[in-house]
Amino acid sequence: MLEHLEAQARDRGLLLRVQVGRPLSQWSLRMVVARPIDASRVQLLGEMKGWAYNAEKGLQLDTMRVIPSRSVGVGDLIWAATMAWALENTPCRQARLLAIRDDERQHRRLKRYFEQRGFNTVREVEAALWDLPLRMIWGGAGALMTGTVETVLHRSIRGWDQSPA
Repeated sequence: MLEHLEAQARDRGLLLRVQVGRPLSQWSLRMVVARPIDASRVQLLGEMKGWAYNAEKGLQLDTMRVIPSRSVGVGDLIWAATMAWALENTPCRQARLLAIRDDERQHRRLKRYFEQRGFNTVREVEAALWDLPLRMIWGGAGALMTGTVETVLHRSIRGWDQSPA
């Protein structure tokens, strides 16, 4: 699946690359989409960072960035490639992320975006003592959300297939 997505990206003039590390028996992940500028330079269009541990619920997503002015389909490609990588290389079948609450309006937008991808809110991470480990992992408070890798993959592929990117 990931090779297929890389080929589709290439056919649309994009580069899809995955960087994976294995520190402390975990996977560190950085999925990148770029557009070649010339033979030696590329323009970064978007990326996702995360990590995974060896468990069904082990995929943890941290950072998702897409350059807005050039992003049609790029977000879908990044999500699809990340989920395809997880299915092909890890036992992870569920992903987890935190919709950060820096600003209430932005927080609502993030939650809505992640819900469209197939994520559901599990609980709110606030200032309680038992929330401290999660706050340290994700760097703030917000809505802890989970989604099945398969669902996110299928929704993202649908978006990618329909995009003009």
